[in-house]
Amino acid sequence: MSLFFNKRHGNIDLNPEEILLDAGGGGIVERPLSFWAFGLVIIAVVFSGFVVLGRLASISVFSDGSWERIAEANSGKEVDIRAPRGIIYDRFQKPLLENVPAFRAELNLSELYKNFKTKEERHAFLVRLSEVARLELTILEEVINTNQGRYSKVTVPGFLDKSQVIAIHEFNSPVALIASDYKRHYIYNDALSHILGYVGLVNANDLKNFDYLEINDEVGRAGLELAYDKELRGEDGKSITVRNAKGSVIDTLRDVPPVGGSALTTTIDIEFQEYFKERLEDELRVLGRTAGVGLAMNPGTGEVLAMVSLPSFNNNVFGNDNATVRRLLSDKGRPLFNRVVSGVYTPGSAIKPLVALAALKENLVDPLKTVFSSGYIELPNPYNPDKPSRFVDWKAHGLVNMYSAIARSSNVYFYTIGGGFGDIAGLGIEKMKKYWEMFGYGRKTGIDLPYEAEGFLPFPEEKEKRTGQMWRIGDTYNISIGQGDFLTTPIQLLAQISALANGGMLYEPYVVKRNDHPLAVRDFSLWKNDIEEVRKGMRETVEKPYGTAFLLSSLPFDISGKTGSSQIANNTKTNAFFVGYAPSDNPVLAILILVEDAREGSLNTIPIARDVFEWYYYKRM
Repeated sequence: MSLFFNKRHGNIDLNPEEILLDAGGGGIVERPLSFWAFGLVIIAVVFSGFVVLGRLASISVFSDGSWERIAEANSGKEVDIRAPRGIIYDRFQKPLLENVPAFRAELNLSELYKNFKTKEERHAFLVRLSEVARLELTILEEVINTNQGRYSKVTVPGFLDKSQVIAIHEFNSPVALIASDYKRHYIYNDALSHILGYVGLVNANDLKNFDYLEINDEVGRAGLELAYDKELRGEDGKSITVRNAKGSVIDTLRDVPPVGGSALTTTIDIEFQEYFKERLEDELRVLGRTAGVGLAMNPGTGEVLAMVSLPSFNNNVFGNDNATVRRLLSDKGRPLFNRVVSGVYTPGSAIKPLVALAALKENLVDPLKTVFSSGYIELPNPYNPDKPSRFVDWKAHGLVNMYSAIARSSNVYFYTIGGGFGDIAGLGIEKMKKYWEMFGYGRKTGIDLPYEAEGFLPFPEEKEKRTGQMWRIGDTYNISIGQGDFLTTPIQLLAQISALANGGMLYEPYVVKRNDHPLAVRDFSLWKNDIEEVRKGMRETVEKPYGTAFLLSSLPFDISGKTGSSQIANNTKTNAFFVGYAPSDNPVLAILILVEDAREGSLNTIPIARDVFEWYYYKRM
């Protein structure tokens, strides 16, 4: 548009361009940008693009998924729907535990770090939360320190009671949440604790070692809960509702129903289990003792019918009573320790039937060959001829053959066939070790329970390496009667006795019923004639007045057995054993009883054995 003045007033028309030209003095109106200006802009754009792409790659490709979880939590409400763990039943389909609806506390870590910027602020919040909800401050801090930067929401160990749920609800913080869950309730308290075990929340080591576990999962910690954790755990469900900025639900991002865990049917007879435990507990109380083992198996299959380890514990305290758990962990009586599968003991005379079988197989003696027991045997002492080495029997038995030697538990007889004396060469340590290994000693039985021990089989090279001392004939004598360094677990010992009871099949013991046939580890049925000779000696242990288990002869069915006493703690204490089976000719029950630090040796086990056999005869046979 041009400026103009009316001619009537003497003004003239002028264009704006002319005014600007005059003002600029005829200079340059515009100048093009330099090449470097464009170059810097391009470099900045490209660099920013690489930064953005790199960050996207680190989040989507190289991260552990924690950012995705945090994003989901920020955009919507995520609710984990717990899957109930599988129920465990006894052999008659009686439930041994149940799942009870319960509540846990959860911490929303994204909200925690969003609302409390400093470490001091977070600590002050946790102190208030612990006081209001009666949650242990150290546990809250440990949960946060372990999981910060990895997960948006974590579960606090332990279940909440009604007052705690109300307190957290009234606390009204987006950081402290209440989550629905299931609590394991073990119906029979401490009667099955070592068999069933218990559960707990996963820890950092669990997540590192097992890729199928996730944060906030519950995992088996002992017993069948641990051994069959994958089968029992099921699959949790999940529901996520997406919200807009105003908090209104606009969509359901994910809705997966939970899948409950598989049920397990065990071989345990719960009524028998409870009786066996109560009877062993009563006898220990009378003796002023606390530790012992009661074990029962079907010798024809390897099924465990009852398994008692004392002292025991109430597995319902885990997740509910941290103070009691700490006391259990520090208890010198080791109530959490399963003596049946993890305890190792010198078996004493309970090993003698296997030594007798080895002597028969090696054609060392026949069953009627007699040995004279004056109460000891003596060997010349080359270093001090006036003081020969003496190896004692527990009494003078006179002439004994294999049958009466087993029944009387004559040490001299087994010194002789084990290490040699007089006209009998003896098996020697190498041959005895060979037969022990054949019948499963020195290795795990394979029972479906965790933490099984292997035991220990001594041999000359090992002793010399460990102690610097050579193997002597006295070592062989001691091993021949189940003393010295020979160590076995109760489950190994009863599995071997069961193989003699059934005529030669060494079965793998098991607690959870199998769809397939029992697993035979070794088949010695071709040895049935020699095994029968040994079984005769075990029958005489009960039937003959001189037998060490003669008190069992009054029962209305035939029983075979063997007692044993092993000296420990420099011969200041004695562990007492009884192993046996019934009926003698076609056994359906094999039992082992162990009393730690017994007062009268194997005599302390016989009253328990008598009552256990009698209960089973009238209730089950």
